[in-house]
Amino acid sequence: MLGLILERNEALGRRAGLEQALRKALQAGQLRVGVTLPSTRSLATEVGFARATVVAVYEQLTAEGYLVSRQGAATTVAAIAGAGEPRRPTIAPTQTWMIDFLPGEPDHSSFPRTAWLAASRRAMERSPDDLFAYGDAAGLPALRVALGDYLGRTRAVVTHPDAISIFNGMAAAIGLLAEALRRGGVTRVAVEDPSLPPLRRIISEAGLEIVSIPVDEEGMSIDALETNAVGAVMVTPAHQYPLGVSLSPARRAALIDWSRRRSAWIIEDDYDGEFRYDRQPVGSLQGLDPERVVYAGTASKSLAAGLRMAWLVLPSGLFDPVARAKGRRGGVSNLEQATLADFIASSQLDRHVRAMKSVYRRRRDALIEALAQDAPWIRPTGIAGGLHFTGFLSQGGPSEREVIRAASERSIALFGLENHRLARLQPDGLVIGYSRSPAHGFSGALENLRSFLRSFG
Repeated sequence: MLGLILERNEALGRRAGLEQALRKALQAGQLRVGVTLPSTRSLATEVGFARATVVAVYEQLTAEGYLVSRQGAATTVAAIAGAGEPRRPTIAPTQTWMIDFLPGEPDHSSFPRTAWLAASRRAMERSPDDLFAYGDAAGLPALRVALGDYLGRTRAVVTHPDAISIFNGMAAAIGLLAEALRRGGVTRVAVEDPSLPPLRRIISEAGLEIVSIPVDEEGMSIDALETNAVGAVMVTPAHQYPLGVSLSPARRAALIDWSRRRSAWIIEDDYDGEFRYDRQPVGSLQGLDPERVVYAGTASKSLAAGLRMAWLVLPSGLFDPVARAKGRRGGVSNLEQATLADFIASSQLDRHVRAMKSVYRRRRDALIEALAQDAPWIRPTGIAGGLHFTGFLSQGGPSEREVIRAASERSIALFGLENHRLARLQPDGLVIGYSRSPAHGFSGALENLRSFLRSFG
């Protein structure tokens, strides 16, 4: 309790003022039930009173039932004092699953703890003292340099470290970018249909109107985009979420041409661009026109969602607008940034991604084989990369709602395509992730899924 803020009324005198202040603190719940109070000698020293005055206050509050005092034991807060404690908020329980095939996160059991710890130690040892200051609002220079090199090498991003801004997660990055676009006069943003609902919501909450553009086997329809007056478009060209298709070369060129003619911005969400299995990785759209494309990347798929780290590579026309929107918001701990910078520069990220590509590819292959044998009524699509694929359901068979409901009853987590649609442009389907189940438990999870699909089919 030393250091507790007590509102003493000096007009009441020392004893009465301290007694009233402690009583209010107990009634208000500043001191929880069972908390040990300091000794009378310690409190007397802190408040500058005679010890006898504090002894008298403790005795009075004990008599009133606020405190519990026993010979040879510390004085504690009695249960009666908890009557005034703030109520604990009621939080709806989170659904827990025995078997998880949801998309969106990597295998957290495979996080490279040893390599990350080593990178953290090196960062602490080698970083200058100003690492512990507020630093640059755009992000730690060392991380922006490391990211610029890494993205140029692995994703064909054309950039300079000064064009990169670091954020505490993709939601913060897109939210602040949307705010900057709105301030710059953009009122409507085109998005793929289907697409990720949380990102659509973030754009809407920034005050921008959402315009849906259909997706087919070549990616977003540029013809449909041409018929809408929008100031920006958000796309996932390397591995469309959730359908998994890649934007075709012709449409990539057409999209860049559209943005130049309309003076519109392209937001490229490259959420899982590192993971390709059956072909060479598709280079970033940003490399085709760094002055019209905002490149958005994240550590949430390659490393861990809990790192809460994302980045935007910005065209020069958006440097200042995004900086003004961001201010000191959305920043990331300098210590975490320094660790990631070392992790990248020491090639540990390359090693981790390479290892996880092998793991995820084996899981994907096993899952596709299982569907072919046990659920031929599910047709996988978008399987060339990423951490998920979409399985379309055959007409005349069970609906996605029926499958999801039945799976839920067996504590199997599956996600429907319905959650992602703005308009019904595709048949029923499941967005099946194969990255979230722990490495040591994937085989068992797959066997449970196969048993369910056999019985359900």
